[in-house]
Amino acid sequence: MQYTRRDAATIFGGLALSTTGLMTAGISKASAQSFATQDVRFVCAFAPGSGADIIVRYFAEKMRPKLGRTVIVENRAGAGGNIAVEYVARSKPDGHTVLVHSGNAIAANMHLYKTPPVDAVRAFQLVATINRQAYMLTVAADKPWKNVAELTAFLKERGDKASYGTANPPTAVMGEQYKLVTGVKAMQVAYKSGPDALNDTLGGTLDYLMLDPVLALAQARENKLRILAVSTKERISAVPDIPSMHESGVTGMDILGWWSAQVPAATPRPIVDQLGQMFSEVVASPEAKEFLNKVGGDPYVNSPDAAQKILVDDVKNWGDYVRLAKIEPQG
Repeated sequence: MQYTRRDAATIFGGLALSTTGLMTAGISKASAQSFATQDVRFVCAFAPGSGADIIVRYFAEKMRPKLGRTVIVENRAGAGGNIAVEYVARSKPDGHTVLVHSGNAIAANMHLYKTPPVDAVRAFQLVATINRQAYMLTVAADKPWKNVAELTAFLKERGDKASYGTANPPTAVMGEQYKLVTGVKAMQVAYKSGPDALNDTLGGTLDYLMLDPVLALAQARENKLRILAVSTKERISAVPDIPSMHESGVTGMDILGWWSAQVPAATPRPIVDQLGQMFSEVVASPEAKEFLNKVGGDPYVNSPDAAQKILVDDVKNWGDYVRLAKIEPQG
């Protein structure tokens, strides 16, 4: 069989491309196999003992055997989560520093602050989503109000002497929207952590508290708090007996929280994919479903690309929420 010079060029060109492809695949495989090469840090944006901390520590423990390394939980609380967000965004993009945080809080802060520390969409690559959850309107269990209508009536009588607590951006928006729809004039008191706000609620300093579901459900089980409603338009499957704010007369409220794991945007894709697969395997397990249901959430599995799109969409949504609630961005 005879070959022309053009045939030879085609053959050798194809071999070169194949070799290049194999080399690229080899590099990607090597990058994935080399991870993790040191201890991994899961960064929590809120204080130890908070609802956020409980979720982060659960996944740190479940991810440890998959990573084959010690997983250290590092709490960097403050500025509504912005301290942790900036810290991880500017960390070395090698997959060893992971922000496990409320994705909707990251999106909200893009509008709640005049100058956010980072552009979340550009700064992060999400590796996986974790759960979907609702925030909760709560009162101390020894208070007489059994539903939102009763609380609202009391607050209107109390006027601007009423007060309530929040501990993160979504609960702040929830509080403002509740006042906007009902005409309540209560004063918001912003706390750095849920436990701090809880202490003042149980002590009688606050009339009511917008709280994350982890802490709210734990306190409700101990008969310290009464949960009056969840922040979503429809009831959620994790707590089907608790009415929604929408059906309780706060029409139009539909604030759904979701959690995710994210790394700096420049993290190599093989590491992103490997972390994503590990997180998704944990989230999809029956044990994780039981845990997430107990803390008021439902498992939420998405690929890195799908998770990133959820963040992009939620950044836009939170612009609408903040405008609706007429919240003035902080400096």
